[in-house]
Order: sequence, then structure tokens, then C-alpha cells
Amino acid sequence: MNGIEAVDYHEIAQVEEPRLSPDDERVAFVRRTPADDESYAASIYTVPVGGDEAAQFTAGDGVDSQPRWSPDGDRLAFASTRGEGDREQVWLVPTDGGEARRLTSVVGGIDDLEWSPDGSRLCFSQRVTPEDREADRDRAVDPDYEREAPDPRVIDRTIYRAGTEYSDGRRRHVYVLAVEAALSRAPEDDPDGTAITRLTDDGPADAVVDYVSPTWGDDETVYYAAKAAAAGEDPDDTLTYDLYEHRTDSGEVEAFAQTSGWLESGSIDATADGRVAFEFTPEDRTSMRQTEIRVHDRGTGEERTPTEPLDRTVGHRCGFEWAPDGETLYVTTPDEGSRVCWSVPGDASEEPARVYGDGVAIADFSVGENAVAYVYSEWDHPGDVFVTTRGGNEAHRLTRVNDGYLADRPVRRPEEVWFENDDGTEIQGWLLTPPEFDADASPGERYPLVVEIHGGPHAHWTTAGTMWHEFQTLAARGYVVFWCNPRGSTGYGEDRATAIEGDWGEVTLADVLAGVETVCEREFVDDDEVFVTGGSFGGFMTAWAVARSDRFEAAVSQRGVYDLAGFYGSSDAFKLVEDDFGTTPWDDPDFLWNQSPAAHVADVDAPTLVLHADRDYRTPANTAELFVRGLQKHGVDTRLVRYPREGHELSRSGEPAHVVDRLERIARWFDGYSASHESPPALERERDAGLSSGSEDDENEE
Repeated sequence: MNGIEAVDYHEIAQVEEPRLSPDDERVAFVRRTPADDESYAASIYTVPVGGDEAAQFTAGDGVDSQPRWSPDGDRLAFASTRGEGDREQVWLVPTDGGEARRLTSVVGGIDDLEWSPDGSRLCFSQRVTPEDREADRDRAVDPDYEREAPDPRVIDRTIYRAGTEYSDGRRRHVYVLAVEAALSRAPEDDPDGTAITRLTDDGPADAVVDYVSPTWGDDETVYYAAKAAAAGEDPDDTLTYDLYEHRTDSGEVEAFAQTSGWLESGSIDATADGRVAFEFTPEDRTSMRQTEIRVHDRGTGEERTPTEPLDRTVGHRCGFEWAPDGETLYVTTPDEGSRVCWSVPGDASEEPARVYGDGVAIADFSVGENAVAYVYSEWDHPGDVFVTTRGGNEAHRLTRVNDGYLADRPVRRPEEVWFENDDGTEIQGWLLTPPEFDADASPGERYPLVVEIHGGPHAHWTTAGTMWHEFQTLAARGYVVFWCNPRGSTGYGEDRATAIEGDWGEVTLADVLAGVETVCEREFVDDDEVFVTGGSFGGFMTAWAVARSDRFEAAVSQRGVYDLAGFYGSSDAFKLVEDDFGTTPWDDPDFLWNQSPAAHVADVDAPTLVLHADRDYRTPANTAELFVRGLQKHGVDTRLVRYPREGHELSRSGEPAHVVDRLERIARWFDGYSASHESPPALERERDAGLSSGSEDDENEE
């Protein structure tokens, strides 16, 4: 048997975006794998609901995504980077066989792809500049066209970069594509893009905002949202949105409701008879509050909140969808260490009913007439397609995409651990032991402990999901791994999520340390060798933990926040400071500084590795540089490793070689300070010693 290693990331397939066919007989999904050190391959597969193997449905050199069955099931639309250029375009393929046809040649990529109810049109969104619209590049662009980066960049927006990109004047707009008109001639034969209609060119906000989450109602109605900023107001400084109804036959546009929160793709879904479901998060302390689903009835103007009885949030990578009958909503939420699915009548006439999900992490789902298809992961696999009935009575696994990889690799089942913190609150955590661990065969054998702290801060962890490979890799390396959902986490009610208001560090650390002491009571845990790591808010907490406690022998802090004022001034998520701490750097600078790990760097003794991404615009690197400078000035063993081309999603979707390198550096750093591993500290080794990817030239370390 081979232990799981960091480099195995190249062998692990990821399953995404399941979509049930209209007759409930097949599920289309995206299978994504590393293609090489720098890129991924992604193709669409289909699998019969009644059994049989999954089969590859699309083949090409590009990355395929967003599979969408036509209402009659005869065709499948999808987005792909195949063909000329590397921009994402709309493609169409017959479901009974045949070649895929490219339907668009647009400049801004494809998102929010969705069929009209009658199957005649597709709506989508793309990010474009005013110059793109003026030159019609948002409807048809030469494949050789390359947008030049501004030099210099002149910035007037509050939020001018996000993900890994600068906006450079681009805003998201909504379009409708007439399918038969697009099929009648190739995109290169339609230089004016006549099959594409702009919906938001001269909309109510006159192109000063992004239009998000378009979705069809009936055949002539598209709904979408845009920031509700009055003339002279900054749309980047509000979380309030207007919801719009756009009649495609007349061009009439009407604002009919408002909501607040962080609206993204999939934040609105509508029925043909005019009931519009949308995400809503209260404006007061928005970042800590739970996201509900509201339903607005266009006929009566009434609004209901069918998810209100749940006391669970629908936010943070969770979703919702109307069933085809237009009567029932399906939603996913975190729930005590799982991500589960619920059903609820759209009129709120009954309380939500739990459909499926104990002990799993549902990543995405699709609702059919009689079935629900999911992608979820469990402790023993990183993700597959499953199907269940609408009531969740029977569940069947349809794919086993990683069975070959897992066949000769032992995977341990994490042990659930509940413990009390200092105020008596019950906290949920898990303990994962090395695959060779056997208390009976090796009594007295002890293992070092790695403590993992999740990001967010208002997020949660399960026994599976995106951390499956990292946890199993560290366990196979000879570490016991512990993680928990301290106060501030989602999945335990709103009171638990808001418990860290004004105090991220001390409240969370108290819970983490309570868990550490609980698991260190196990005879097989070496309580003299305890290490800590985490990313994003987990990076904040890792730095806070080594500054405010002497419990940890070494630390690896990843893509963290180390100075709240610096974070406020450079992040696209500055509202997190306003909402969670109730102030700004101008109103109470001393308070925010004292709540920042960098303020306490003089108290750090534990050797601390800091990992960051060069294009991380969620937690920009400036605060990491400040923290590392402080560690250096105070004589702490440290190193800063920065990953070029990467953003905040490095650990989940970064270049494969970088994902592997990150994991290997975490393990190598801990190995060097662990008596259980005969390895010198990383600072005393050759720069690439013990790493399977990268070289001294590639690392660019100084």
C-alpha cells in the first residue's frame, strides 16, 4: 500500500457541476484533472441514472464547463476555451451524437449560461469595457484581438481588482443568444454578432454597475440584479441590490425588489409564473449574518422567507434551485460538520425538510422531476456524482472517478470529537490518525499533532471537501491531524457565527486550544510536538496563535490577514472589517491594530513559514510582508514563499505544481522541528531539498 502524498494531486480527478437531463435519465458533469504543472483539463461526461459507467461526452483541447441540457434534452450547451484563442465561448452539441458547434465569439468570457424555457435562446453574462461595447467586441471579436493592459492604470473605483485580475474598466453585462440564428452561420461569418442581443447596455443604472445572476422566468422574461447606488453614490461601497425584470419582447425594464449581501452567479432563480427566489443577508453586520432565501411573487408583490426556520445560512459556496414543478425550493446549508440539502415549499407553507447529507460535503446539485443529482465528498473519497429521490429516500452512487487511485492507498476515517470550551459551549472537531496507526499493535507509540484552522472566518469544515487531500497527506506523513469548527463558524446557528464580533483572535483561539488540550489527552498524541497551520482567516489565526500562545512548536501561515488596517485598504472584502469589528481604521485605529497579529509579532517564538500568492486580491500580500518583516526583526526563524500568477484560491485551484509545492513545504517545515522526523529545519537545507516540484531558479527566494 502506498501512502497519500502531495504529488498525488496530479492523479486526483475533481467532479463538478452535475446537471440532470430533463427526463431524469442522465447526469452531465465536469471532470477536471491536472493536465501538467501549470494547467488543468476539463471535459463533460455523462452517466446514466440507472447505472452503467460514465462516458466522456466532449473532447477538445480547451477547458469545458457549465453543461446545460436544452429543455427537450436534444442538445447540450456548454462553455469552453477550445478553438481559436483562449476565451471562453458558448458551444452546442447534439445529445444523440455529432460535432460540437461554436455559437459565439465574444470578448468577455461566458458565465451564467442558461436556456430559455422554450429552448430557443440562451442567456449569459460577460465582463466588458465601454470600449468593447462601442466596438461591438461584446458581440463579435476577432480571435487574434488581445486587450492591452492600461499603462499607467488610472483607478477611480473603490474595488478595482478581485480574484487575480484588475477590472480595468470591465463591468458584467447580460446578453441573450438566439440559438437557431447562431447555428445558421459560423461566428466568423457573423462579424456583427447579430444573433446576440444586449440586455443591459442602456439599463437603469447606465452601465455604472455590474449586472449579476441573470435567470429566465418565462420565455420573454429575464431577471437580474445590480447594485442599488443612487447618482453620486459609490456602488462598490454598498451591499444593497435592486432586482430587475427585463422583458425581452418589449425591452421594458422594471426594478421590483431590493436585497442585500454578496450576490454572485446563482443568487437568483425564478419560475415561469413569476415567483423570484433570491439570496438575502441583513444589512446590519452583513458579514456575520446568515443568508436566507426570499421569494417575491410578481403577481401579488408579496415576499416570503421559506428558509427562516432553519437557523442555517445558505451562503458560502452553498446554493439553491427551484424544482421543475416551480413549487419547491431545494437549498444546501452547512449543518454541524456536513453540507446538507433541504427542501421547502416556495410559499413557506411548511418548514424545511432535510433531504440528504449527514457526514458529507455537498458541493453542487441539480433538481429533476423525480430525482436530485449531487456532487459530494465523504471521508473516503474526494468527490463523486450521486443521485437520490426528491424526498431523499434512496441514494445511489453513479461515479467512482478516483477508485483506481484509491485502490492501493489507505485512507483513515476521522474520529468525531466534541469538547467544551472555557464558557461551556460544545465545539465539534475531528481527529485523523496516520494510516499505519494501531493502538493495540503499537502501545505507547506517539505521533506529532498538526492543528488546522479554517478560513472565513464565517465558514465551516467537514471530514471531506476541499481539504481531503491535505489532511490525508499530512496523516500519511506521520502526523495526527486535528481540525474543528470554533465559534464564528457556520452550521451551528447565527448566535454561534456572531460570537466573534469584535474579537476574531482571542475567542477563536480559546476554542482551538480547548480542542488541542482535549486531543492531547490521547496516549498516541505527543503533546510536546504540536504544530499549527491555516489559510485566509486560518492564516490570521495561525499568526495570532503563535503570538498569543506558546503551545505550538512551529507554524505555517497561509494567505493570511496580519494587519486589519492594511487589509481594509487593499482588499475587495473591506466590508468584513466594518461589519465584524464595527469600525474603520480612521474611527478606531488603535483598536484594529491591537486586534491584528502584526501588533503582537514581538511575542512570537515559534518558527513560522509564511505562504502567499502574488495576485491574491482578497488578502493582499502587503500585510504578510509586514508580519514577516516583524518576525525577521525579532529573530524568529521564518521564510516568505510567494507564488507567482496565483490568487486566493491557490490551495483549491492553483497551478498543479504550486498546489503540490505548497503541501510539501508545509510538511517539510513541520518535519524540521519535529523530533519524530529525522529532518533538519528547512532553513538549513538546500532550497529545493525534499520538494518534488520547482527548482532553485523557480523559487525566486532571496
